[in-house]
This record gives sequence, structure tokens and C-alpha cells, in this order.
Amino acid sequence: MEDFFKGIESFFVDFLFSPFEALRATELESWFMANGLNWIFMIIGFVAFVYWMIQLKKFNDNNEENREVISHSFLHNKDFR
Repeated sequence: MEDFFKGIESFFVDFLFSPFEALRATELESWFMANGLNWIFMIIGFVAFVYWMIQLKKFNDNNEENREVISHSFLHNKDFR
């Protein structure tokens, strides 16, 4: 059973985490290169944010949103007024 867990450890440490070890090793040479994965995630998030804002503006320009003060059916109950 011990060999099984050592095999799992070897698989993760030697194979799956090796790209992250390479990024960690480049930290002393280039900070931007070592944080490349973070830059990619920030770019993806920024693009998604811009897309979301464009879609919101499109719906806002078409007046597709119900802008009444009481727009939800559960707020029409007299107990909530």
C-alpha cells in the first residue's frame, strides 16, 4: 500500500507540478515571466468584464429591463409595502 501512495506522490511531484516548478525557477530571472499564468488569468478576466459591460449596455439601450419600483411579483404583496 505504501508503494501506491508513493506512486501518487511521484506522479504529482515529478509530472503534474513540473511546469509550476519551472515557473518558480524563472522568478530570479524575470518576475513577469514567473507570473505569466497570473497575467493570463487577469487578461481573461478583463476580457470577460468588457464583454459583460457591452452586453449590459446593449440591453440597457433596448430598454429590455423592467425599471418599475415594484418589478418582482413577490413585492406586490401588501405585507411588503
